[in-house]
Amino acid sequence: MAVDFRFIVIGRGMMGAAAAKYLARRTDGVAVIGPDEPEDRKAHEGVFASHYDEGRITRTIDPDRDWALLANRSIARYGEIAEESGVDFYTQAGCLAVGPPASDYLAATRRAATSLGVDTASFEEAGLRRQFPYFDFPAGSTGIFQAKGAGHISPRKLVKAQSLLLEKAGATVIRDHATSIRQEGGVAVVTTDGGEVWRAEKVLLAAGGFSISQNLLPQSVDMTVYGRTVTLFEVAEEDAHRFAGMPSLILDAPGIDIYLLPPIRYSDGKLYLKIGGDPDNLVLNNDKDMRAWFRTDGREVAREHFKSIVARILPELEARSISSSSCVVSYTRSRYPMIGYTASPHIAVLTGCMGTSAKSSDEIGRLGAELILAGGIKDQGYATDFAPYFR
Repeated sequence: MAVDFRFIVIGRGMMGAAAAKYLARRTDGVAVIGPDEPEDRKAHEGVFASHYDEGRITRTIDPDRDWALLANRSIARYGEIAEESGVDFYTQAGCLAVGPPASDYLAATRRAATSLGVDTASFEEAGLRRQFPYFDFPAGSTGIFQAKGAGHISPRKLVKAQSLLLEKAGATVIRDHATSIRQEGGVAVVTTDGGEVWRAEKVLLAAGGFSISQNLLPQSVDMTVYGRTVTLFEVAEEDAHRFAGMPSLILDAPGIDIYLLPPIRYSDGKLYLKIGGDPDNLVLNNDKDMRAWFRTDGREVAREHFKSIVARILPELEARSISSSSCVVSYTRSRYPMIGYTASPHIAVLTGCMGTSAKSSDEIGRLGAELILAGGIKDQGYATDFAPYFR
């Protein structure tokens, strides 16, 4: 059966755009299917993505060596991506991980950093107070700080950069979303919401949480999608100097498990400090649930939880306003991204962010391209095989 493209990537978020870029740089006949960000989020009826934001933590320090390696390799390419695209998406503000002295999280993080040769500094309670005076951590806290190759990225601008590069490499962008993928006559067949049908030798599904959408695959990926609330605290311009030099923060302490980003300028021109890490899980079972969730401002219980934490650890912050938004995270059985084939040799998946893949998306996308081009992922230096699971 004749094909329209050699390879089609479904999903133009952080992973999908990266995968399409790497494929287009190595072969002709590449297309990526994915809509633009909706202008009116609350009135939008189509699919969504979680990169509609200006702040995500980036760092190598991670308790899991494979996740640390994914991040390390991606971060090493940030400069190249920014230079080639002309889009500046990365701020090297550093990243601080804090917890109690006996924290397993910090111990594993130190081991992973050492194994990858990442420079870090360790702080006891007094050192944290001197180095980061705007924070008031729980008594006895200790921390690990990565100054170089860490900070925060704008996921929205990163996707813009990758989209520019994939088009520069010759990929075709189809601004629609897929509603079904099937094998037919020895090729992969994709039907879109707009009623178009596209055929390709292989298809790579990288649709984030929407990868679980009903009837999208013959056999759905085994993945749990959670709704997450992020809360933004507006910082007055005249108060910004109080938080100068603030790094991104991961705080893993009794009763507190959050991430926090320093004041970042958003599209409305204002500075916002962002916090996330819901106190419990909201399971979204299907694409209908996800669409409805994305049209909300998140949950009040999460906002109140974050307000109490910020009041505790940032006592000098006097927010001009407090607002919130919704996004989703996708958890896999392996706790790693799923990068592998379905029962069909023509259809593969690249999904499962575990709430931590934005910083690593360029490398994850590269692995997805490797899967499509080579038929598998071998000799890449990872302990996991990124095997997918299906229901």
